[in-house]
Amino acid sequence: MQIISLKMERKLASIQEIIDLNPIEGADMIEVATVKGWKLVTKKGEYKVGDRAIYCEIDSYLPTTEEFEFLRKTSFKKMGELEGFRLKTIKLRGQVSQGLLLPVDTLLSKMTPETFASLNIGDDVAEILGIIKYEPPIPASLSGVMKGIFPSFMPKTDEERIQNLSESFEELRNGNYYVTEKLDGSSVTFYCNNGEFGVCSRNLELIDTPENSLWKAAREMELVEKMPSLGNVCLQGEIIGEGIQGNPYKLCGQKVYFFNMYNIDKSEYFDFHYMNDTLAVLGLNIVPLLNPSYTLPPTVDELLAYADGKSALHKDTDREGVVIRSRDKRVSFKVISNKFLLKEK
Repeated sequence: MQIISLKMERKLASIQEIIDLNPIEGADMIEVATVKGWKLVTKKGEYKVGDRAIYCEIDSYLPTTEEFEFLRKTSFKKMGELEGFRLKTIKLRGQVSQGLLLPVDTLLSKMTPETFASLNIGDDVAEILGIIKYEPPIPASLSGVMKGIFPSFMPKTDEERIQNLSESFEELRNGNYYVTEKLDGSSVTFYCNNGEFGVCSRNLELIDTPENSLWKAAREMELVEKMPSLGNVCLQGEIIGEGIQGNPYKLCGQKVYFFNMYNIDKSEYFDFHYMNDTLAVLGLNIVPLLNPSYTLPPTVDELLAYADGKSALHKDTDREGVVIRSRDKRVSFKVISNKFLLKEK
């Protein structure tokens, strides 16, 4: 299998092609459009197959400018002191809709005619439209005190969504994968590099303070003492429990479940077996393994259905989704449950 690079910079708003249009049963005014692997409800007749449009992904945060005011009743949300419109997964007439389509002409007033004429499929236009990513508030116990930005010698923990990989899906189906549960918590990275130990949230490195939950977890797991024996590595996981995302797993206290082990010197992930064996020897939790040998189904829709289910950590909790990785860790992506997304606040 040819290895496909799946680590992409997320494009919250980009020029895309309408690749399919289908009716919605019982609906006369709306239809469902397909863009990449995403399904979106749109006004009937507004687009044709092959048309270009601006596709805004879920979790886009649109500014309160006149062209987006039609979203106020359904999507207004404050992010700290900032006001804007957050795009979420919704269901209309029984059809799941994820994102927003805008006419390409929306950009006409924001660029020169020459620049507008040169736009191509895939071009990122989020900055031009003032669109940023919606970030839910982070509890103070997790945000901590910033030491610096996330270190450049290791990757952040952000997998690409399967819907953005629809063009590569047939090639991806040739691989053999393992599947773990995508936990609903907060990302954490611990590293040991040239004798220095550090703790990071998703985007920042944090100073060791007594009240910070991520540093507390490091001390409880004795990572400062354990990790130097591994060489220059980082361990990445999800912290879940009390005070985090409403504690859907009903835990007492907080726990970290690991999913990645990264070799800093070689700039590559350790493979599935080595990571699991090492974490077990260190007495560290591993994210729930749902399938040790998995073959992708024929369609993205079937994979999305597979993502639905109950959490392995709590029988009454819907799981956030799954993460699918090749055993050599060179290919990985996430499949978020639409059932979970529809319940998201």
